[in-house]
Amino acid sequence: MSTMNRPRLSAGVIVFVSPDVRSAAAYYRDVLGFHIVEHFDKAEPFAALYRDAVEIIVVQAKRGKVASNKERYGAGYDAYLDPECVEDVDRFFEELQQQAAVIVSPPTMTAYGAYEFVFEDIDGRRIGIGLIRDKDVFFGEKSG
Repeated sequence: MSTMNRPRLSAGVIVFVSPDVRSAAAYYRDVLGFHIVEHFDKAEPFAALYRDAVEIIVVQAKRGKVASNKERYGAGYDAYLDPECVEDVDRFFEELQQQAAVIVSPPTMTAYGAYEFVFEDIDGRRIGIGLIRDKDVFFGEKSG
């Protein structure tokens, strides 16, 4: 199938599992500025969280331990959010600092060409906020 005739994806949604869906939803509202749509009365309780163009679904865990990718696998973020511009990385960082979010690393230019910072949510997930700043580094191909 050619890319011209392929169905197009227009958005993505992050789905997190939490040991306490109500506390997680409140954290995203109070610390990160998301709007909550509660579905706590459903057979599988969840909350839909919205901020600007980002949607996160938090589902109540029924068993097991919730762990971040870093804790479970030793690498990776659990989500990555792109602001509209590079300057918004710093503004978002300042907003989260004012809300006493757990900052894992402050805004910095990465070796892969993104300007980003990382914070940890109430369940220990690591979330990156950043934007590609050096497209030659990020999209460049290594020779040899």
